[in-house]
Amino acid sequence: MSAASRAPLRSNRTAARARRRVALTTGAAAFALLATACGSGGTSGGGGNTGFVTGADGISTVDKGERADAPDLSGETVDGGQLDVDDYKGKVVVLNVWGSWCPPCRAEAKNFEKVYQDVKDQGVQFVGINTRDTSTGPARAFEEEFGVSYPSLYDPAGKLMLRFEKGTLNPQAIPSTLIIDREGKVAARTLQALSEEKLRKMLEPYLTDGSDGSDGSGGSGESAGAAESGESGK
Repeated sequence: MSAASRAPLRSNRTAARARRRVALTTGAAAFALLATACGSGGTSGGGGNTGFVTGADGISTVDKGERADAPDLSGETVDGGQLDVDDYKGKVVVLNVWGSWCPPCRAEAKNFEKVYQDVKDQGVQFVGINTRDTSTGPARAFEEEFGVSYPSLYDPAGKLMLRFEKGTLNPQAIPSTLIIDREGKVAARTLQALSEEKLRKMLEPYLTDGSDGSDGSGGSGESAGAAESGESGK
């Protein structure tokens, strides 16, 4: 084989290796996020100007002027419809990341539906992000079993979760729950399964327009002095 004929082969092999590296990098990022699946959650960490505090109850909050915009969270739902979280701007959005295979998610599902029924007429919308279910069948069965009536985006590879900026209140475990305020900004987060009482406590500060929920009296239930700032080890 001549040198001229070998050159295109080398070029093709180089391009193929580059594509594999990109795929591996993307897969590793998704795996790193989802490897925390169904953990008990924990406090956030990492230094830098993260702008949020985490109470002893594991709920992190951000002052109103320092909140980051929620990323684009749109796509197909578990039931085959289309949903864009941005359409709910003006409402408080409770965003819950779950999987039908996740025992803590199953434990908290009825709590979420009960609270949703109580607050949906107060300008509140619940939205799920279903992840790591390889088909929508198990996810639909989960919703039927626990009577979940609010919609969930179907995100089997965790791509929506990776859209949140590092260093912000991003979902880092399954389950995770975030509060998006009426301006479309992420106001609070927890990385644990929630009881009905704890979910109500997390949500309550944001039910009234203008409340930032970050003074320690509502969202986290702890004073700022007792809170831990930043993001550790995540």
